[in-house]
Amino acid sequence: MGTIVLSGTVVLVILGFGNHTWWLVAVALLFVYMQYGRGGASASSSGGSSGGSSGGGSGAVPGSYRAYRDRRDKQAKWDRRYRRERPLESRRQARERKS
Repeated sequence: MGTIVLSGTVVLVILGFGNHTWWLVAVALLFVYMQYGRGGASASSSGGSSGGSSGGGSGAVPGSYRAYRDRRDKQAKWDRRYRRERPLESRRQARERKS
């Protein structure tokens, strides 16, 4: 995937000598690739070293589960912080949820 994106970027840069809009498209392509394309690969490779042999056979499923677990843990951390910093508001919300 990275080779395709880099080749496309080179082509867009070459086209950009005639029309500078292609340079903006190349930058946008690289930005999107860095945000979404490499994000999953780097998360699974960095988590793979800490996971050890518990990953099993498939590489995509543990990475997505690891990302889910990270998001869940981060949300739980923020929820605990919110309850700690705003106890009256969190109690009011808990009462509203019960009724």
